[in-house]
Amino acid sequence: MVNSKPKYKYEIQNVVASVSFGHPINLQQIATVMEEAIEYRPEQFPGLVFRLNKPKTATLIFGSGKMVCTGARSEKEVYKAIENIINKLKSKGINLSPNPKIQIQNIVASAQLNAEVNLEKAALQLDNTMYEPEQFPGLIFRLDNPRVVLLIFSSGNMVCTGAKREEDVRVAVEKVYNTLKEIGVLFE
Repeated sequence: MVNSKPKYKYEIQNVVASVSFGHPINLQQIATVMEEAIEYRPEQFPGLVFRLNKPKTATLIFGSGKMVCTGARSEKEVYKAIENIINKLKSKGINLSPNPKIQIQNIVASAQLNAEVNLEKAALQLDNTMYEPEQFPGLIFRLDNPRVVLLIFSSGNMVCTGAKREEDVRVAVEKVYNTLKEIGVLFE
């Protein structure tokens, strides 16, 4: 049996997660004690921006006790970034609950099908699509399982958004590749 690699490939570009501590956070205190990469201009934006270089992320921290971490390239990186921020804040005397609720909100990935796609034919044969080339050059394809939205371009480039797990991206790209191949709209 020959082990053939899939013809398509994908790469996660951004993982966005929300964090909830369940109690207010004093942003002014953070701005006072943190010397590193933070931005806090309450007159312009109600949150504080905390940037990390490893992993390269930007996390918005709000006085309500909520955070939004963006820029991670994997689920593992997002958890590492949140852990790093919590440890840095605690080391400066910022009081945080020990078990914040962390939830992945969105994973965005780019994919390459390594084939051209006949978008007009695909739009006619697939359900849950929208294709208006005068307004946007890609086919918008909504999958129910996993629940994601794919932007498919005639070049074979694709963007997957809305995934909650990395596995959802893999399944979605594989499913779309196989479906497009099955209905005869891929030209390798």
